[in-house]
Amino acid sequence: MRLSQCHNFHDFRELARRRLPGPIFNYIDGAADDEVTYRRNTAAFEACDLVPNVLRGVTDIDLSVTVMGQKLALPVYCSPTALQRLFHHQGERAVAAAAGKYGTMFGVSSLGTVSLEEARRISGAPQVYQFYFHKDRGLNREMMARAKQAGVEVMMLTVDSITGGNRERDKRTGFAIPFRLNLAGITQFAVKPAWALNYLTHESFRLPQLDSRVDMGGGVMSISHYFTEMLDPSMTWDDVAEMVRHWGGPFCLKGIMSVEDARRAVEIGCSGIVLSNHGGRQLDGSRSAFDQLAEIVDAVGDRIDVMMDGGVQRGTHVLKALSLGARAVGLGRYYLFPLAAAGQAGVERALEQMCIEIERAMKLMGCTSIDQLSRKNLRFR
Repeated sequence: MRLSQCHNFHDFRELARRRLPGPIFNYIDGAADDEVTYRRNTAAFEACDLVPNVLRGVTDIDLSVTVMGQKLALPVYCSPTALQRLFHHQGERAVAAAAGKYGTMFGVSSLGTVSLEEARRISGAPQVYQFYFHKDRGLNREMMARAKQAGVEVMMLTVDSITGGNRERDKRTGFAIPFRLNLAGITQFAVKPAWALNYLTHESFRLPQLDSRVDMGGGVMSISHYFTEMLDPSMTWDDVAEMVRHWGGPFCLKGIMSVEDARRAVEIGCSGIVLSNHGGRQLDGSRSAFDQLAEIVDAVGDRIDVMMDGGVQRGTHVLKALSLGARAVGLGRYYLFPLAAAGQAGVERALEQMCIEIERAMKLMGCTSIDQLSRKNLRFR
């Protein structure tokens, strides 16, 4: 199976499954507990039907949107995710370059494997810094100052990860960073020697945003203890309000799911919120972001930019979210599987296919710009 044979999300996922050792594939593919929310995220779109209009003259299609003051050529963006160079040696470099080519936003995580500064040099597209709130307040201020100096446009604070989710696939293989695999996990690495050769012949795996705090050799702090030892579960709205004031620019909260929290985000001066259940990787049984979208847009959509992620696999999924009032839609596994399978070429092919799917669906819906999408074009089963 080659990249040219990948025509949709499921093809990319299968190519990644064939190329990655089982523990790493399952780290990307897996979710919390029984993975109910993971499955529900995509299934939610199936309960919504599109009602197209015809004969509308759709020769030229404008897919651009403006979100949190950033002009994007596409209504989708690459959500920041951790440990990308574990999946392919190019990691965030590939994602930054691909996002730059297609003129859309991308993110680098606190647990990113390429520095904020290097990603900024690679791409001129709007850059998000996905931030975790640490017990060390000085570290929080230091990381925000570094992001500002690097030219990052948007600060995105993840608020649904004060502790790690129960990801049982990882427990079965012993997956951890640094690697501490059990026999089953080691065996799965042994049957995928190409990945090991790729991993060992490129620069050492590191976490540039946390070099002074997390030692990949396990000395100072292993990643397995990062969530429990360094992140602050006592974080409150007052803490976030102080961060918003300190940042002084577009500030977004990722992991909002309730109307009450969305209203609080408006009150403390946030520019945007991302409805997200972390791809089903945190609280299993959580409602899907798509199912919650209309309720939150109705409550705060005229005062703050509302985005969503989770389960997006098709251009039609994006159109449904935009029709409900989302300003833009985040992609996660949709680009991670192509990254794992083929690096930058894979991410570019995935974004190209998403662009083609959205443009085709827009024409079939009878819309020439994103602002023409509305709930009039939707029916729920």
